[in-house]
Amino acid sequence: MILKAEGLKKSFGELTVLDGIDFTINKGEVVAVIGPSGSGKTTLLRCLNFLERADEGRLVFDGAEYDLAGITRKEIIAIRKRTGFVFQSYNLFANKTALENVTEGLIIARKIDRKTAAEAGLAALEKVGMLDRKDYYPSKLSGGQQQRVAIARAMVTDPEVIYFDEPTSALDPELTGEVLGVIRDLASDGHTMVIVTHEMGFARNVADRAVFMENGIIAEEGTAADIFDNPQNERTRAFLNKSMALPGGAASAPDAP
Repeated sequence: MILKAEGLKKSFGELTVLDGIDFTINKGEVVAVIGPSGSGKTTLLRCLNFLERADEGRLVFDGAEYDLAGITRKEIIAIRKRTGFVFQSYNLFANKTALENVTEGLIIARKIDRKTAAEAGLAALEKVGMLDRKDYYPSKLSGGQQQRVAIARAMVTDPEVIYFDEPTSALDPELTGEVLGVIRDLASDGHTMVIVTHEMGFARNVADRAVFMENGIIAEEGTAADIFDNPQNERTRAFLNKSMALPGGAASAPDAP
């Protein structure tokens, strides 16, 4: 086990978004988090990476325990240095090249010298198939290419966990495939990943485990095969029956059976 959250709660005003979530990630595991819009999937990721502060809960990260409501800024920074986060909308610096976007965090936050950072950045860009675009600015890259740069930025620090928040939601179907291919390669290499996604076929084929969320709780979880092929919860079945019939479902997903 690399990470475990217990009793995670988060509200925005009177709206309860996460209502006592227990969530575990094992080393080398790929976990797909699925569910309808508004079920709390993105908020779960943001609380795990402290982009949002949880109201209650306990976190165990690599054996160390933290109070999610009372965790210090120093502790947050230490955990973030061991994780990566890929956003829906890339979040690249418009005035920096692909390589500069990937190395910025290494140079500024980690105080790594530029030569060493550049070497790491070039290796990360090569991993996602973007080495030949290293000197391009985001405005000269397609959405899929920008997201691949964002993935390189997340993995350049060799994080212990990479969080993906619907990484293909802003892309058209043609570009979606190239990004999903990169994530599939990372999974094959043994990276620990949590992926919030609406690409059901992709999740079925790549994830080791799947979590179905609804109304701020985990309604069902299990192996990807169990959840997608034999869900026990009626709401899970209804969600998957609808989702698998849509673009991005099993029939249209890369490598789908």
